[in-house]
Amino acid sequence: MSDIRVKICGLGTEADIKAVSDAGAAYAGFVFFPKSPRNLTTAQARALALLTPPGLAKVALVVNADDALLDEITDQVPLDMLQLHGRETPERVQEIRARYGLPVMKAVGVASEEDLPALDSYGRVADQLLVDAKPPKGAELPGGNGLAFDWRLIAGRRWPVPWMLAGGLTPANVALAVQMTGARQVDVSSGVESAPGVKDAARIAAFAEAARGI
Repeated sequence: MSDIRVKICGLGTEADIKAVSDAGAAYAGFVFFPKSPRNLTTAQARALALLTPPGLAKVALVVNADDALLDEITDQVPLDMLQLHGRETPERVQEIRARYGLPVMKAVGVASEEDLPALDSYGRVADQLLVDAKPPKGAELPGGNGLAFDWRLIAGRRWPVPWMLAGGLTPANVALAVQMTGARQVDVSSGVESAPGVKDAARIAAFAEAARGI
């Protein structure tokens, strides 16, 4: 499973960047959502992005962002991808792809079979899909809640674009998640933290090793 690609989201310090790079991750995620304990200003994100070594893709996570915010982020922060984690419609995904010229990953929350058709819809307009656990009703955060979903719902399923598994993954369960779903990419945030928004280098390394079956 050494070809599994790992994304560590919600980075906030230079030490986080080093830990993610040392772990051999493929993606580094920066959060732009004020309600999140992982929220960054554009200035903070720019400083971290400039420290990110080549080969580690820089991803900006936004939630229902308007063009003004996206303009600010893309003007200030050198990025490789935008991750849309809100209620963006397929039409909005297409607009953002066209306006910014960056690959777009669309997060889709899954709790039951009723949620699966949305993956087909977004798979026709996004560059990648993030298959995440659907947040509970009333949740403040659309992701990063440490919740998993029933992985059997997507076992063996494929979409028109590459996809990434997220939601409640940890160093202890990521190998099983990969085995059950066939995912070739995995995303983690709270599962490698010692406290909300505080990344743990040892957990990051352990997660990457477990995901890749090392």
